[in-house]
Amino acid sequence: MSRVAVKHLRRVDPVLNGIIERVGACTFGARETGTHFAALTRTIVFQQLSGRAASTILQRLYARYGGRAPSPRELLETADSAIRAAGISNQKTSYLRDLAARVEDGRLPVARLGRLGDDDAIAMLTEVKGIGRWTAQVFLMFRLRRADILPDGDLGIRKAIQRAYKLRRLPDPARVQRIGAPWAPYRSIASWYLWRSIDPA
Repeated sequence: MSRVAVKHLRRVDPVLNGIIERVGACTFGARETGTHFAALTRTIVFQQLSGRAASTILQRLYARYGGRAPSPRELLETADSAIRAAGISNQKTSYLRDLAARVEDGRLPVARLGRLGDDDAIAMLTEVKGIGRWTAQVFLMFRLRRADILPDGDLGIRKAIQRAYKLRRLPDPARVQRIGAPWAPYRSIASWYLWRSIDPA
């Protein structure tokens, strides 16, 4: 997919072509292993934290389950105090519990998410406490490998566009969508390049 996507992006947008030249080969690669539930758990833990701090906290949580991600039922059966002992805030503990409860009782049928359209999957995910539109979009991009997601409210995307397109002001989501319209149906790949253009790591 990435080779076709990059060829398309180079052709439709000279500015993005320049970013692609600087960043180099696309490594928007294979999906990580594990379950969708584990991926969503990880996403909640990582919210508003540095990658290193969040990784430490996640490993502490996993240590309670033999070094692996818990199942929804296991998480629901774990005391709040034990979850908080891993370094997870009260608020995020409530988010994780709501996620686990919805997966366990079927309100969030994670196994079916990959068969839903983008908008339907986002709508279902954002019913979970603590999962907003941005979190759902990132899940679709990096877990479900959806090719045409543009997180128009993401600060990194907006900053990268402001810099690359020499805009006076930070673009609002509507302007991000207008600028990104030609990138379809590969807006996920374009977003990856925009992120890398301001943060090469």
